[in-house]
Amino acid sequence: MFLDSETLRLSQLIWDYHHVNHLLAPADCILVLGSHDTRVAERGAELFLQGYAPLLIFSGGLGRLTDGLWNEPEADKFAQIARDMGVPADKILIENRSTNTGENIALTYALLQKNNIKIKRMILVQKPYMERRAYATFMKQWPGEPVAIMVTSPQISFTDYPNHEISQEEVINIMLGDLQRIRTYPPKGFQIHQDIPDAVWNAFEQLTQKGFTSHLMP
Repeated sequence: MFLDSETLRLSQLIWDYHHVNHLLAPADCILVLGSHDTRVAERGAELFLQGYAPLLIFSGGLGRLTDGLWNEPEADKFAQIARDMGVPADKILIENRSTNTGENIALTYALLQKNNIKIKRMILVQKPYMERRAYATFMKQWPGEPVAIMVTSPQISFTDYPNHEISQEEVINIMLGDLQRIRTYPPKGFQIHQDIPDAVWNAFEQLTQKGFTSHLMP
């Protein structure tokens, strides 16, 4: 599909909005949320190896984008990537049953409780266009004592992000689905409220009119 310059301009607005631009600082653990993008695992491992936290947690079973695509849970695949990059196996915890972000958070909390690990600061790693929704979900769904979180993602631009596994068209479709959920999920109790600038929502409406609707809810 040919993407004209206006489509790319509107998409860049939404891509930028999805980034929360948190400054990272040392934390008690790094939580990597599973997905179809193995660069998320690499980002988490890089942060561990740079000394940002003493513990690396991978959370994810088979979700909407990996069920039928992979034959092992996202967390297991991601953990192997981290070990291959030099992260010691005894510094990794795996939660491999969750199928969405809410379950990532709840089951990771249960895993920490089971291992008697108490945390006050956490780095959350997600795809670039899911930073904001991950933050909004965590702030609503974390069941324990409040935790200070910093959200980050692979340091890749919108232009460079697509690869042989995900096209730019697919990225746009997913971004719009996430933006829709940022607006509709807070009243359902799934996320905290996030302001959406008019320019960003106008971009959403223009792109849906162009046919980028495959990841929208009915």
